[in-house]
Amino acid sequence: MALLDIRQRTGWLFGAIVVSHIILISAQVTTKRGVPVLQEVTFGAFAEMQRAATSAFGSAREGWQNYFALQEIRRENEQLKQEVTKLRVSLEQERSVAQQTRTLQQLLDLRSATGFETAAAMVIGSGADPEFRTITIDKGTQDGLRPNMAVMSPAGIVGRVLMPTARAAKVQLIIDRDAAAGVMIERSRVNGVVEGLGSGEELGFKAGMISLNYVPSSADVKRGDRVVTSGIDGIYPKGLPVGEIQSVERPGGEWRIRVKPTVDFAALEAVLVVLKAPEPPSDPADDGER
Repeated sequence: MALLDIRQRTGWLFGAIVVSHIILISAQVTTKRGVPVLQEVTFGAFAEMQRAATSAFGSAREGWQNYFALQEIRRENEQLKQEVTKLRVSLEQERSVAQQTRTLQQLLDLRSATGFETAAAMVIGSGADPEFRTITIDKGTQDGLRPNMAVMSPAGIVGRVLMPTARAAKVQLIIDRDAAAGVMIERSRVNGVVEGLGSGEELGFKAGMISLNYVPSSADVKRGDRVVTSGIDGIYPKGLPVGEIQSVERPGGEWRIRVKPTVDFAALEAVLVVLKAPEPPSDPADDGER
């Protein structure tokens, strides 16, 4: 082992001497430009180290800048999203106000056109039962409302006051299964009665329709005919729009007539309650029928 250690030390010493001689020779030998070889090699090595360090530092700095730039972009995107959301909410609010303004203007026009003594009311609730269709309005007995007063909208009849309280009232819609109104077919002047059908699911027809009943067997009835109030029920003034006939069938010789109401009850926001309607003028055509 001692002999092996001596040989290893001798080898290391010999190598060190050789390297030293090479360095001394390199220091004495010059290139064509007159620069010592050792100096040129040393400079080249340090230059490469500096290049690598500069490149690494530049990459790190660029990555750091990109990271902060990306964070800033994310913050700006979040801010823009919030601003867009606020603008959309504001736009929807403006649309809602505009729609409400149009509805109120239509109610004013209807009041002026009919000449009825009416009270405007806003819809503040609706019934949850699909069979018994009702809404709640924000006017009551202190505003002159009484049971069985007609309720209408610019599109047509809505229903009747069912249960008024001091500051609110429940309104039975014409599509309620217990609702009814005296009507006539505008074209042929044939009288009948429309009745609500509730949800209609078990009866196999579309919910929201009403049925036109008690029509004479010889009556002239066609799909597309307009149906208006006749005034014979003592609730709804004569001539108000009710709906349009959607289907006409005669199974077993009896009329089966379905009417689509002119009022969109799902979008109802404001109504007019008829406090007092003028007496309807006599209709010669109706007198002739009687």
